[in-house]
Amino acid sequence: MADLVLIGPAVSSYVRTARMTCIEKGVPHTLEPLELGSDAHKKLHPWGRVPVLRHGDVTLIETSAIARYVDETASGPKLVPSTPVERAVMEQWISAINCYIYDSLVRNYALKYILPRFAGESPDPQAIKAGVPNMERDFALLDGAYAKSKFITGEALSLADLFVAPVVATAAIFPEGQAALGKAKNLARAFETFTQRESFKKVHEGLPPLK
Repeated sequence: MADLVLIGPAVSSYVRTARMTCIEKGVPHTLEPLELGSDAHKKLHPWGRVPVLRHGDVTLIETSAIARYVDETASGPKLVPSTPVERAVMEQWISAINCYIYDSLVRNYALKYILPRFAGESPDPQAIKAGVPNMERDFALLDGAYAKSKFITGEALSLADLFVAPVVATAAIFPEGQAALGKAKNLARAFETFTQRESFKKVHEGLPPLK
């Protein structure tokens, strides 16, 4: 079968999740860049999001679908728990990342720092301040999720952790995010575990500075 290709910018938290999944499963893959919002991008993903997976005759959009596909088709360690409760907890937190936590940690907080700087402008302190309460709330909620076990569903890494790691990494670059992570002792402990994994190291090395 053809090599697995992930399409999207390396800096995207969702691209990082997909790449971490491949690395955890031992799946060789290549990362193919694209111009966000271009006609070529919209042909691949009608809502203009990333990543996109291409693997032989298989093309998939949406990180949850991509991660499940990689987990189910590769022979590496399973990233979906074996019990119904643990699987439900995994799906609960993946959904929470997709529906709420990405917005509060990345779109409405970290990107308020990042996007103006990419445009050669200064961040708007009021826009940043407006995003802080929800960012802090969701750091605290994630902290509670890691209070009882090493990983979010128990003692084994699951796909949910691979969704958590990149968004926490992005928010924690900036002062308020660093402070929120410092208060979230359980999450900070889990995040330290993530940073020691080869998958985290490989997808975060060489990224452009976001500060």
